Amino acid sequence: MKYYEKDQVKAVPVQEAVGKILLHDITQILPDLFKGPRFKKGHIITQADVEALLDLGKQHIYVAGLNGEIHENEAALRIARAALGNGISLSDPKEGKVGFKALEQGLLKINVDGLEQLNSVPDVIFASLHTGQMVTKGQELAGTRVIPLTIDENRIIEAEDICGRYFPLIDIRPFAKVDVGLIVTGSEVYHGRIKDGFGPVVQKKFEALGSRILKKTIVSDDLTMTVDAIQSMLDEGAGMIALTGGMSVDPDDLTPAAIRAAGGQIVSYGAPVLPGAMFMLAYIHEIPVIGLPGCVMYHRASIFDLVVPRLLAGETVTKADIIRMGHGGFCSSCGDCRFPCCSFGK
Repeated sequence: MKYYEKDQVKAVPVQEAVGKILLHDITQILPDLFKGPRFKKGHIITQADVEALLDLGKQHIYVAGLNGEIHENEAALRIARAALGNGISLSDPKEGKVGFKALEQGLLKINVDGLEQLNSVPDVIFASLHTGQMVTKGQELAGTRVIPLTIDENRIIEAEDICGRYFPLIDIRPFAKVDVGLIVTGSEVYHGRIKDGFGPVVQKKFEALGSRILKKTIVSDDLTMTVDAIQSMLDEGAGMIALTGGMSVDPDDLTPAAIRAAGGQIVSYGAPVLPGAMFMLAYIHEIPVIGLPGCVMYHRASIFDLVVPRLLAGETVTKADIIRMGHGGFCSSCGDCRFPCCSFGK
């Protein structure tokens, strides 16, 4: 009987494998129809399986013990469990890979330094979505596996140690359910010359993130009126205040001045993001106050979608954070918008 050695696992010819236990999944690919395990680890090979295995191009089947190494499935599970943070479920191992799936909506956080260290361990791989993006319940986030069928346990111990030092390597920060004070600016809206089209868009966006509009107030292009509206929202307990319009350098656009006059500590007026350049972020007594330019009303993805999810996840967005948004801050305005599954905001 002729055997081959690979990674301390013996491979026996398929014709001589009847009655033996398969030590790894065997994948079948049918173009456009199916890709998955035709035979799973632990399957006992029968005479009827021999022809099917040969059709799959398998001349030999791994049947030997692991001699101090651990199987790819166990290795992937151990890495995944060591990396796992909150709000995420793990799949069962499939063809040596373990997947990560979101249990809730929130902000995906990947420890990028830790991820690089983990992927430096020989024969270990961990691939994820970009950090800092909004994810939805049920969304696939990442996957991990090892390259060989078996791996020295010391490498998995090293991988687990890295995950421990950078824990959690992958995590979802849920969005707080915030009562938002919405202030719509513009004399044309205030006097009823045109219908408010901005407020409903912003309301829909906040509701999609799990928050609600506490109150909506429409004000004219008047500094005192706008300041009073901001103060009223604070007095009524708003956890965030959003002002729509009035963000340009036109003399009648007074929203930035009103935010300052209301006591706003300005983080940034202007952002290296298109659409969204005329955005303002400030804080009044730790309450975020955002000035939203008109582009938020017209574009599916804009500065709103890059900043607000971070605020709702409890992050304090700094000037440096906004500066870094320039890399990836250009929206390609695709005809079929696929945000966040694109480069915008990455």
